[in-house]
Amino acid sequence: MTQGTKMTDPERIPVIIGVGQVNDRPDDPDQGLDSLGLMVAALEIAATDAGVPLAEIDSLAIVDQISFHHLGKLCEPLAAAIGANPAINYQSAAPHGDTPVRLLNEAANRIGAGEVKLAAIVGAEALRTAAGRAAKAASGEDKSYNAVRQVATRREPNYAQKHGLSAPVDVYPLYENATRAAWGESLAEAQFESAEIWSRFSEVAAANDGAWIRKPATPADILEVNERNRPIAFPYSKLMVANSSVNQGAGFIVASLAEARRRGIAEERLIYVGMGAAAKEPASILHRDRYDGSVSMETSISRTLKLNDMTAEDFDCVELYSCFPCVPKMARRILGWPWDRPATVFGGLTFGGGPIANYMSHAIVSMTQRLRKEGRYGFLFANGGFATDNHCIVLGNQPIAAASFPQDFDYQDEAEAKRGPVPELIEDYAGAATIESYTVFYGRDGAPKAGVVVARTPEDKRTLAHVDVSDAAMLAFLTDGRGEPVGTEGQIVALDEGFGWRA
Repeated sequence: MTQGTKMTDPERIPVIIGVGQVNDRPDDPDQGLDSLGLMVAALEIAATDAGVPLAEIDSLAIVDQISFHHLGKLCEPLAAAIGANPAINYQSAAPHGDTPVRLLNEAANRIGAGEVKLAAIVGAEALRTAAGRAAKAASGEDKSYNAVRQVATRREPNYAQKHGLSAPVDVYPLYENATRAAWGESLAEAQFESAEIWSRFSEVAAANDGAWIRKPATPADILEVNERNRPIAFPYSKLMVANSSVNQGAGFIVASLAEARRRGIAEERLIYVGMGAAAKEPASILHRDRYDGSVSMETSISRTLKLNDMTAEDFDCVELYSCFPCVPKMARRILGWPWDRPATVFGGLTFGGGPIANYMSHAIVSMTQRLRKEGRYGFLFANGGFATDNHCIVLGNQPIAAASFPQDFDYQDEAEAKRGPVPELIEDYAGAATIESYTVFYGRDGAPKAGVVVARTPEDKRTLAHVDVSDAAMLAFLTDGRGEPVGTEGQIVALDEGFGWRA
């Protein structure tokens, strides 16, 4: 796709005309809506907000969901449920946190190309309902429902998984600990920054009708580890990670400016879509050049600023993706956004809610609502996977002069040109090594259960080593903050079950 020319034709200028989001939390989780029901509810609210019939949309894009994955592709069921027959009807290939922004960018491209006039984007997760129905099925009360089925096939875990690096919550701490060291912060300073940012998220969520947890938390609340805020993966506790136990849906409708005017939508309710940029890290977390930064994140943010001819000073509000603190902390430094200004309009994935891949749909809804009331421009940064996918875009309540659609938002080549050398991975190393990053994993009882060190050999190869959490001195060295473990030298020794780290 080539870059479009500067658009002055209102038939080719994309604007958001309607938004909707829903929280579903009946007393009995088993009675909640499923993902499809949440999508229908969110789109109906968006259609009412826009004043357009859903039957008239000509493009429908769905964010993939996991809570009711057995339902399969929802394209036809959702279209039927809202009484629509869109010429374009598709679902994202997989649930990634950047998906809503990408789907918005794709809708803007189709409008800019003159292919569609009304496009709807929607997503939802009903993990609370799924958990309730699964519990009932397990108890024998409901033999007909099998919620959130596990994949039947079994396979040997790969090298990263053997060391506990299986889920995002295991991996993002590697970035947290590496960036802390690179920025020259102490553990206390880094945790303070996380707590301050998260506390502001909670304040935004408390004032947002669409948020899941509407109770402010102080920085002290975020930092205090207790039975309600247990440690998860060092240095993160429960109040620092995404809250996916939600039933939430959100959607929005994008139109051409000309179509919005033909339908009599008030100018002050129109939110203009600016240019976007996307780039990715390698899918394998062990085949990345570094953990103290992300060239794909830097590229997507800086390129979006350039495309829209803007700087951080132009934005009245931002949404910096917040599955774990390291993400908005890295993003704000690239963007130039102060830590003491809210980095969310929705409330963050802990307090606003973390509906897997659809969080940014809620952010788009909330930013639209915010810009209708005040300010001029907002910046959206989305992140997905294991710090893998990045996609940014700009919104404004007035035309964005530099915007031009259709555009090629893929800036992967630019990111690759910035990437440093990727170290060779060696899986059976024993000998001297230096800590590149690390984390400690905790059980539900708050006790450490395992740990992993990512290390570099003297030949600058990368390898992994287990941490013996029964070694009190080792555990203290990694977690008490008295010194910085990253960059320290030690030994990797061969054990009966793999390789272990020794300071």
